[in-house]
Amino acid sequence: MHSLSFPTWIIHISSVIEWTLAIWLIWTYNKQYPHRGWGGLAWAMFPALVSAMCAVTWHFFDNAASLEWLVTVQAALTLIGNCTLAIAAYFIWKISRSHSQV
Repeated sequence: MHSLSFPTWIIHISSVIEWTLAIWLIWTYNKQYPHRGWGGLAWAMFPALVSAMCAVTWHFFDNAASLEWLVTVQAALTLIGNCTLAIAAYFIWKISRSHSQV
């Protein structure tokens, strides 16, 4: 656990908590206003959350060489997460346009 400074740990852990809270809040909003694409956004955020957890796990174990595969998984999940977030944003935009034209 000595690979990161205390403030950096705070930022890493805060990010994981923030993403978890954001997913929960968006999912709750989706329950109140279904069929507007928000549930898809909550699911689209999940790869980014797991990516952050991979980074925290690797740093927690002092960047162990045996866990270096987590870096690759984290990078892949970041790419997947960025793509899923872009797709979810597109669908929210598309749905909002169809609702505003009615």
